[in-house]
Amino acid sequence: MKFSRIQLFLSGTAVLVAIAGCGGRVSAQPVRLTLREAIDRAQAYSIDAMTAKHTYLSQYWQYRSYKAQMLPSLSLSGTIPDFDKSYTSLQNAVTGEYNYVDNYAMQNSLGLYLQQNIAATGGNIQLYTGLNRLDQFSPDRDVTWNSAPVSLILNQPIGGFNQLKWDKRIEPVRYEKAKYEYLESMETVTANAVTLFFNLLVAQQDLAIARQNYANTDTLYKISQERFRIGAISKNDLMQLELQLLNGGMSINTSKLQLDMAAAELKSYLMYEEQDSVVLEIPENVAEIEIPIDEAYRLAFTNTSFEYRNRISQLEAEMNVAQAKANRRPQATVYARFGLNQVAGTIGNAYRNPLDQETIRMGITVPIFDGGVAKGKVRTALSLQEVTQAEIDKERIDRKQDIYLKVMQFNNQNVQCSISAKADSVAQERYDLSLRQFAGGKISVLDFNTAQSERNTAHTSYLTELQNYWNYYFAIQRYTLFDFLHQRNIAASFDATSLEK
Repeated sequence: MKFSRIQLFLSGTAVLVAIAGCGGRVSAQPVRLTLREAIDRAQAYSIDAMTAKHTYLSQYWQYRSYKAQMLPSLSLSGTIPDFDKSYTSLQNAVTGEYNYVDNYAMQNSLGLYLQQNIAATGGNIQLYTGLNRLDQFSPDRDVTWNSAPVSLILNQPIGGFNQLKWDKRIEPVRYEKAKYEYLESMETVTANAVTLFFNLLVAQQDLAIARQNYANTDTLYKISQERFRIGAISKNDLMQLELQLLNGGMSINTSKLQLDMAAAELKSYLMYEEQDSVVLEIPENVAEIEIPIDEAYRLAFTNTSFEYRNRISQLEAEMNVAQAKANRRPQATVYARFGLNQVAGTIGNAYRNPLDQETIRMGITVPIFDGGVAKGKVRTALSLQEVTQAEIDKERIDRKQDIYLKVMQFNNQNVQCSISAKADSVAQERYDLSLRQFAGGKISVLDFNTAQSERNTAHTSYLTELQNYWNYYFAIQRYTLFDFLHQRNIAASFDATSLEK
């Protein structure tokens, strides 16, 4: 259905509105904006859109860091040099006597590690190769090389809390949530743009109406002055028109100020320059669609960040319980090293005929008595897990109720827009008729004022209903990430790579 009466009404005042929107200065080419263009610009240039983008990117790099933990890592470590010339105390193993000896030596070492974390067990395995050189300067000059051509090293905790396993379960879900939260943030940007768009649109309308009312009242006042001279109207009616004319002048000034404020807010949000003038176009139509409530429910719970957010809360609660329980159990750490090793006076001999090298070490920790601290932490974690689940259940109920209200409001808004458009048309025709009748002396000032007031109210009501239509629609779009007007799944068409580059 098309609603063009206000659009025709405002078209003649577009230039004046553009002047008022930039403080009296006309830019070379005023910017004309439709609602869709304002939304697109907000999503491309607004600070909120930039914040949403970089919030997503921070989550993306956090996910990349997690993925990197699961890949092999190569590192080089060394000490070049480690020089020591000092007196060092040594104890005689037989007599127990301490003596100070002269330590005059230098060590240089390099090691190359290839490490792989093991998410299933929480440990890691390393492949190592290294070389050490010892220079002894006193009492005799001597050089010793110590090589480890290859070593396999295992670090494995047993019975402890496995953070890697839980990261593997949580981080992919957290990354998926970040994608949907970005899209929802962009829909919030859309809602903000719609609000600011209509704030300026209403301000433009108010100024245009105020100017038209002033011009019409001024004309009628001049006619009434002539009629008063011939005794056709009373002094009271003439003074009432004069008062209305003065109030109309104040209304213009107030409307200008409101328009300047609304224009400044919209231009700031859309990142226009201060000197730019903006002229808005009223949306020509509203789509006659009805959103199925069952489909809205389904999308709200499967096509948004809601379930991902709940899943993360559940996993984190389970992780806290697992960590508290692990701290109550006996724990051990196994270190094992298998490889080759050789010591020689030259670097070549240090790699010749290497010998076996085996090291196995296990440390254990057994909780015996802690006064119930660990048990209390387990109970606390279990209680918090139940609270988390209760909160999730409550959020599901509230979300379903919110969706229901938004869908019902939107599905009813088509009728509201249609009625308000008809009321606007009737009120405008009545005002035009009253203007002619008053000029002809057929109705009183009171009747004319009533027609003018009702015309003003009808204009404002129509734009309010139009704004409500788009507010409800984009609220549903944020709840579902589905464009019902074009039958487009916003989440499915999202290209994350464009932001990640």
